[in-house]
Amino acid sequence: MFRHLALERWTEAYNLHRQALRNRSQVGFHRLRIGLKRFRYTVENFLPDQHAAWSDDLKQVQDLLGEVHDLDVLWSAATHANVFPDPVARLRWQDRIYEQRTQRIGTYRKRTMGRDSLFQVWRRELPDQKQIESAALLRLKLWASRLDPDFKHSLHVTQLALQLYDGLATNGKPSRGEPRDRAILGIAGLLHDIGKSKGEKGHHKTSYRMIRHLAPPLGWSARDLLTAGIVARYHRGALPHFGQKTFRGVSPGQRGDILRLAAILRLANAFDASGDGRIQRVEVQSGNGLLQIAAQGYSARDRCAESIAAARHLLETVYHRPVMVKPLRVKLRTEN
Repeated sequence: MFRHLALERWTEAYNLHRQALRNRSQVGFHRLRIGLKRFRYTVENFLPDQHAAWSDDLKQVQDLLGEVHDLDVLWSAATHANVFPDPVARLRWQDRIYEQRTQRIGTYRKRTMGRDSLFQVWRRELPDQKQIESAALLRLKLWASRLDPDFKHSLHVTQLALQLYDGLATNGKPSRGEPRDRAILGIAGLLHDIGKSKGEKGHHKTSYRMIRHLAPPLGWSARDLLTAGIVARYHRGALPHFGQKTFRGVSPGQRGDILRLAAILRLANAFDASGDGRIQRVEVQSGNGLLQIAAQGYSARDRCAESIAAARHLLETVYHRPVMVKPLRVKLRTEN
């Protein structure tokens, strides 16, 4: 997870590096220095092995950019104070400062350009593409666990929601965004109750606002988190409709997928309305124009049955089929 955080800082610094070398402005090199400083401090605090190997190089390039910044500030202060006795002296000092500045940028370029540059050396020690999304998920999961007063419930709801999603993809109408939509549903499940950290009342709306304003970790876009936030928003409460401001800027195609994911999460949350994990597993079956959901631990006489009956309505609307919930019969293994 810390390597993922370091990769975020590396990405920010590398983008600033490319911008600075392209426009060569004072502001660009100053921002690059700050970006490299953040990367360096992240490595120093959380990745001791990498810091031991990289510290000298990181300090050198940061010092080079620091000296470039000092030279820029020196020239700006000198011209503002008009300390030069005559135009010849002014030009002489300008040439000297420009020469020193150019030398340091040249040294920086040699260390950070090309296939074996420092940026590439650092990148090879950070998460690869396959690890990025799982590390981002872990960070979001940790964040949610610190806010959600009953995170065990949210973990269980997420598990049930993904079981429903997989079952519906096999027996019903799959989402067009697979597998990304499945990942978004997982995030929505993990984060759907973080609003309870601000109070129980209207916590689904609070969760949506908190997710919407969250800076997306590397591997996730702001649009992904917004979608997850809308899905989490409708895990309970009033049914979604497209006239609500929540759906402003959402395309018609996205709306259908959001409704589908919200319907799944809504039902999964109802399955654990008691918060005791009583319903352990769900399976989806299709036939005779029905969607049948078999739930291990479900009983029509249970207090949760009423919540489940109400929650299935959105799923019926999305899939245009009645949904029937029944107990899942578990076969007991017999010993020989």
